[in-house]
Amino acid sequence: MRLGYHSITWGGVTGDATGVTSVKDLVYRVPGDMHRALRDIAAAGYAGVEMFDGNVADFADQPDELRGLLAETGLSLVSVYTGANFVYSEILPDELYRVRRAAELARTFGAEQLVVGGGARRADGTPDSDYDRLGEALDTVTGIAEEHGLSACYHPHLTTIVESPGEVEKIFTRSRIGFCPDTAHLAAGGGEPAALIRRYPDRIKHVHLKDLDTATTTFLPLGEGEIDFTDVLTAVREVGYDRWLIVELDSYHGDPAEAARISKTFLDKALG
Repeated sequence: MRLGYHSITWGGVTGDATGVTSVKDLVYRVPGDMHRALRDIAAAGYAGVEMFDGNVADFADQPDELRGLLAETGLSLVSVYTGANFVYSEILPDELYRVRRAAELARTFGAEQLVVGGGARRADGTPDSDYDRLGEALDTVTGIAEEHGLSACYHPHLTTIVESPGEVEKIFTRSRIGFCPDTAHLAAGGGEPAALIRRYPDRIKHVHLKDLDTATTTFLPLGEGEIDFTDVLTAVREVGYDRWLIVELDSYHGDPAEAARISKTFLDKALG
């Protein structure tokens, strides 16, 4: 298994304001400097990086700049993360336009994985039919990824309609998309990350690692919270997953480079 880090820690996730009035142009974006982020990630000893679709799109008109940065740091762009509501039929075509754009960018820069989150919770509650809509949309996403030579995986996430183990089950009985378990989101949603990895052995296409303070739902560098990573890593091996482990820490109170180093030191010890 190879170790990578998500650039999200260098400023946290934001959205593009154009998406308020133009759904097709809405992207995830980290406001921090991606040159610094990638150099810090490489300096911490990681071999790969995951980026948001918006940050990769910033290099669309100057692709050699990102290619040069990846070559300078020795990092592989492993994966591109995007997402959408997926349950509103009228805007779904524009959301899928964005997903297709993310897949095109991922292919351009040599990524292997398209990571997707989403599934909106409506103000008046979640009808079971929204899981049907989400499952169908995720199958379309899987097809888009495959058209671009990518693997697609779904990332259950707090604030979406897929938080709890039961909600995860609803999606994986409705869609063929792969599974990107995120240890902290799964734990915060009431699940046991290792147990969920073992439950869906053939679905695991990508893995996000972060720790959790359950009392405050604060995400932390690896080893600073309550998640049993010994069991998580054992489960990952048991299901035969041998690709990238991506540390994805949404924010950090100090220097993001320090957070990357803390998690890398922890993983080096945990993996022996």
